[in-house]
Amino acid sequence: MKLTGRRESSNVEDRRGSGGGLKLGGGIGAILIAGLIAWISGGNPFEAMVSTGLNQSTTTEAGEYVPTEEEKELAHFASQVLAGTEDVWTEEFRKLGKTYEPPKLVLFSGSVQSGCGGASSSSGPFYCSADQSVYIDLSFFTNMKAQLGADGDFAYAYVIAHEVGHHVQYLLGTLGRAHQQMSQVSEKEANQISVRLELQADCYAGIWAYHDNEQFGSLEEGDIEEAINAASKIGDDYLQKKAQGYTVPESFNHGTSQQRMKWLKRGLSTGDLNVADTFTGSYSSL
Repeated sequence: MKLTGRRESSNVEDRRGSGGGLKLGGGIGAILIAGLIAWISGGNPFEAMVSTGLNQSTTTEAGEYVPTEEEKELAHFASQVLAGTEDVWTEEFRKLGKTYEPPKLVLFSGSVQSGCGGASSSSGPFYCSADQSVYIDLSFFTNMKAQLGADGDFAYAYVIAHEVGHHVQYLLGTLGRAHQQMSQVSEKEANQISVRLELQADCYAGIWAYHDNEQFGSLEEGDIEEAINAASKIGDDYLQKKAQGYTVPESFNHGTSQQRMKWLKRGLSTGDLNVADTFTGSYSSL
């Protein structure tokens, strides 16, 4: 991505090195599989909201945090990407006759206390609607490259934009309605609603990228391929096969690799909010 000279967001809170917080299994992926796979497939806001997970409690010691040069660059990058989402979604909400209220991006290391409860790095990046914040341990980007072969600055930007997509859902009321429905149906049906949420957030990430490129010429050759590759590596089917050698479709809650690529590409190719409706139509048509 071409971000040289782009502004940084003022809505970033750096808690790296502060420690504290309970370690939860946080995110659906942590319930299904462990380690990085749990982390990268996590971030479902419903799971963060109700704090389901492994219920393992731990604490980390606070100490002086000295970021490496790579970590400094990643923090700068994340802040610029967040600023880009602010610019794009402010304009898109204006078109709807609405006012966009940007989320806060909280950088942490090890563990963190959010408005939705405690979480650890293994919980993955997640959005908490209780405090309207996106939480991320930037070591995720290093791990997604090493463990899943998903690399590149635009792949990293996709991760952030996806979580901001959940904030967009919150502001539009989609997130609250979906969570209410999920609390009233079976686990299988709740998982299907979760998939619809996640695929819409993927589409929103694509919509952001379309307009960011329109405004700033940010995309470079290979960027789109990076994001599509990342989407393919975080599908429920891919991660379950990697972890256990087989899939359990009724447990899918983020979507298959094919679905995630499809909805990301739909947003990337159109930039149109009208194409992001994952809630109309049958589940099999997603």
